[in-house]
This record gives sequence, C-alpha cells and structure tokens, in this order.
Amino acid sequence: MKLLLYTQHPRFAASLDDFSQALPEAEVRHWQPGDTAPADFAVAWRPPQAFFLGRDDMRAVFNLGAGVDAMLGLEREHPGTLPKHALLVRLEDTGMAAQMAEYVSHAVLRYMRRFDEYARLQAEHQWHVLEPHPRATFTVGVLGLGVLGAHVAKVLASFGMPIRGFSRSPKYIDGVDCYAGDSQFDTFLHGVKVLVNLLPSTPDTDGILNAHTFAKLAPGAYLINVARGAHLVENDLLNALANGQLSAATLDVFQQEPLPVQHPFWSHPGIAITPHCSADTLRNESVQQIVRKIRALMRGEIISGIVDIERGY
Repeated sequence: MKLLLYTQHPRFAASLDDFSQALPEAEVRHWQPGDTAPADFAVAWRPPQAFFLGRDDMRAVFNLGAGVDAMLGLEREHPGTLPKHALLVRLEDTGMAAQMAEYVSHAVLRYMRRFDEYARLQAEHQWHVLEPHPRATFTVGVLGLGVLGAHVAKVLASFGMPIRGFSRSPKYIDGVDCYAGDSQFDTFLHGVKVLVNLLPSTPDTDGILNAHTFAKLAPGAYLINVARGAHLVENDLLNALANGQLSAATLDVFQQEPLPVQHPFWSHPGIAITPHCSADTLRNESVQQIVRKIRALMRGEIISGIVDIERGY
C-alpha cells in the first residue's frame, strides 16, 4: 500500500512520521514536484493541481480538514483534476466539535449578557448596569447542521434559549427547531436574534450572509461566522451595522486571510475578530481517523465522511 502526503499546514509538519508509525504496513512519502509514481491513497491540505496528475488509479483522497472547499474549488477551476474513481473523504470532528461549541457559546453568551457593551463602557470609565437580553426571546439560529453544527446547536440548547437549525435536507435534533430547504429558509431566519454560520462553502452557499438574510433577522441581531469568509458579503455587513439591523458581529473567517491591516473590520467597534481559530484540527486524532478509514477501505468496508462532489460536502 502506498500513501502520498501533501501537508503544508504547520500543524502537520511531522505527518510523514505520524502516518508511518500509525500505518506501518504502508509506504509513506511526501509529494514533490514531478512525482508521478503510483499511490493508493492520498492525504492532503490545499494541494496544487500537479499533485493529482496521473492518479486515476488512486482509491481515496483524504482532506486534512472538515471543509473541502479548496479541493472542490480546484476541481471547478480545472475539471478532471480529482481522480475520477477516487473517493474524496473529509475529516469528521477529530476534536473540533467541542472547540467550536466553546467558541460559539462564548460569543452567544457575550451578546446575551451584553459583555461586549460592558467592554465599551469600561473604556469610557462608565459604571452602568445593562439589562441582559431576555433568555426566552433570545433566539439563536444555526446555519448548517453537519457534525459541527449539530453539536453546537445541542450545546446551545442546554442554555435554555430558543434554538433553530437550518440544513439542506431535513434533520431532527432534540431541543432544536429544525428547518430544511430553500422554501423554509426565510421562515428559519425570521426573528432570529443571533445567526451562527456553520455551512459548508459551496457555490450555492457563498454570499449567503447578505443584505436579504440580515433583513429577515430580528432588529439589532448579531452575526457569528465560523465557517468560511466566502459566505459573507462584507459591504452588506458594514451597511447592516451602520443602519442598526445588526448590532454586532463575531468573525473568525475572512475572504482574505490573514485579514489585511487596512481592512475596515479591524477598527469597527461592532466587530470582534479572531484569526481562524474557532476549532483547530487536532493532529493525532486526525491521523488515527484517516488510518482507521484506510484500513476499513482495504477490508472492503463502507466508510463515513465521503464527500458528494456535486453537492460540495
């Protein structure tokens, strides 16, 4: 068995040793330009097109992350890049769900208890008690109910706020009011006080955080984007903050990363910024999950996490 790696992510710098130890029956190598030797499986993060040249016999490509937008973007830009018979497999959780729930819960509670406003009062040396938002009407809507989104919605439900979830196909989550499909999108949005975006990045979802979406939310709503920068129409966010439709936003992802130093988001008083750190991919958990799936495929078993190329997730 031959395993080919392309791992420029700093967290996976030692991945050759990791996979060699975890999968001793495999011949593991890092891809170098010009390498067209056979490989049964690949593990990659944002590989170049040349990585896939001559790989039609490859059985599966494992993406080092839950989001496969970079891989699918390469395929859209250069059709036929991905090996036509290979499975494209994304990571499932690997410790990310707990981290994402922590991040989103912190942001939601910060807005509900108005800690963002207290921070501004502190800067002005003002002692002023603010009434927290009523819990019973502080509706949180979670866009995207995959592994991460479903876990976030469940955790938020434990705080006693009304929780809604939206997905492309129907889902059932205890304690969450679930909506599905384009026909229910506006109904899902209506009156939501905090919109949390955990959608996959696809041509259908890019730009979904726009003026139309913001207008359906409760006046003075909040936005939390922890999915992809491509989901957000940046000028629409700035306009919504300026006209009061949105009160504030927490952003962990951006169209350009790192965020340029001149970008207006940096200095906007209503925008909180973090550097794409809401949920890190954990190295050991990721390696072990991929190894388990490779061995399952070698035994002829069905695995989870297979990406539908047409749907984009």
